[in-house]
Amino acid sequence: MSLSSAVKAKKSTLISLMRLSSANSSSSSTVSLKPSGRLQQTLAGSVEVNGKALHSGKVSTVKLLPAIAGAGRYLEFRSRSIPASIEFAQESPLCTTLLKDGLRIRTVEHLLSALEAKGVDNCRIQIESESPDDREVEVPICDGSAKEWVEAIEEAGINVAQNHDGETVEKMVAHVNKPVYVRKNDSFVAVFPDLETRITCGIDFPQVPAIGCQWFSWKPEHHSSYAKDIAPSRTFCVYEEVEKMREAGLIKGGSLDNAIVCSAEHGWMNPPLRFDNEACRHKILDLIGDLSLVARGGNGGFPVAHIVAFKASATFISPSSFPDIKRVNSFLIKWVCLCLYQMQAGHALHTELARHLTID
Repeated sequence: MSLSSAVKAKKSTLISLMRLSSANSSSSSTVSLKPSGRLQQTLAGSVEVNGKALHSGKVSTVKLLPAIAGAGRYLEFRSRSIPASIEFAQESPLCTTLLKDGLRIRTVEHLLSALEAKGVDNCRIQIESESPDDREVEVPICDGSAKEWVEAIEEAGINVAQNHDGETVEKMVAHVNKPVYVRKNDSFVAVFPDLETRITCGIDFPQVPAIGCQWFSWKPEHHSSYAKDIAPSRTFCVYEEVEKMREAGLIKGGSLDNAIVCSAEHGWMNPPLRFDNEACRHKILDLIGDLSLVARGGNGGFPVAHIVAFKASATFISPSSFPDIKRVNSFLIKWVCLCLYQMQAGHALHTELARHLTID
């Protein structure tokens, strides 16, 4: 999650060019759900994490528990259940927020990224705020990465999930069959057919030389690759923009202990970095978390495809951006939209888009 330019983002549709290479094909040929060859999974036990939230500065407690096959991932707050689904995603600055029945759960992306990458398809997530009257709660930021969430998942362990009848269920995954891409000037997100899941990400901060232009490509080659290559990367911000974000009521809980901060003039203020391209890797971490919102019933989640995204800027998407929307499979458009949201608008997830792009 980048804490930089997104605060300045205009909340209007600014897409000047969009191309859907598969617009003239049937939705069924664009993407298809296929057996993954593995069974749906859940946690073997429960585990609890508590800590300060990034934006509110309040302390919250999260408890991860097993869930039955087919339940998917869902959060419980104030005795209400909120599915970790794009249908409940709300536009918000600098984080991904879920909203249902007037209850908001903010900054879910790092936790969901770890659950998706570690193969926890079904999970009950209980969250509590420090005040019993709060209608809004935020997931703890921990050290700004997903490292503590991975450790919590590994502590709880992972088991094959069973449904109410005690039966196991094979996980279905989406395979992209034709390329799709969207772009605005020199920013773009593209999804290409591939035999495996791969993410290639680029960022460009010419005004901050210590960050500059970075690229990183990652694929889940083995069980520990996410924990080693992606999860430790921390959220980052530009020092010169910190005061503006605080004036906007954000990052009240931010510190040098939960983010890496870079000055345009002086470079990184709290080294050492965990990776030379830690900022770029963190974009992939966020992207996995945001795209996990297209999962449903323990199926879906990140597609079998090569997703390529480049350059953060201030762009939002609305349903009017897609004149041929009914001709393109909603599943694939969700991925592309979420990619563009995450890469260009600091996790802005428009609920109006979700209503038009339901999973078939």
